[in-house]
Amino acid sequence: MIDEFAKDNLHGRLRRDREALLWKLDGLSEYDARRPLTATGTNLLGLVKHVATVEARYFGEVFDRPSPESLPRWQDSDGSDLWTAEDETRDRIIGFYRRTWEHSDATISELPLDAPGHVPWWPEPHTNTNLFAVMVHVLGESIRHAGHADILREGLDGRTGVRPEHEQRIDEEARAAHSAKIEQAARAAAAITAY
Repeated sequence: MIDEFAKDNLHGRLRRDREALLWKLDGLSEYDARRPLTATGTNLLGLVKHVATVEARYFGEVFDRPSPESLPRWQDSDGSDLWTAEDETRDRIIGFYRRTWEHSDATISELPLDAPGHVPWWPEPHTNTNLFAVMVHVLGESIRHAGHADILREGLDGRTGVRPEHEQRIDEEARAAHSAKIEQAARAAAAITAY
């Protein structure tokens, strides 16, 4: 009973965070979805591609249920899953992610939480694991990158939130006042510690 409860809750959260990550692309130009927004080149469409690749590997290869999507060998990973080339369309990346969901959801539905898995890219003695540990790991990855996407999107156009129905109209004056208050607190704290 507790296994099904845990599995359903983890799976529900994963589904919610998948949608939140995709929502961060809504309304963005091709350039804004792809352009590097950090010193390391992190970008919104690249985050979607990366999370899709991670999920495809963990709910595929780890349980000997290879993804129907074409993936390079994990040993050959070169970071190209973190950004999108000019010939990779947004629809292609989103389609890859959605097809990965279907495959992952089937793995989650068909296997018990204690189903054994093998993660060859994890260090010994952790390579042998189970569905529960993989679900927690992938959920952590998804949440982490959805958080990155939140910050990147806010930096682009000020939009925040996890779902469209919770988004509120941006009040630029209130945001500026709030930011100024935080800036003043930071400057005051720095002045105190400078002595």
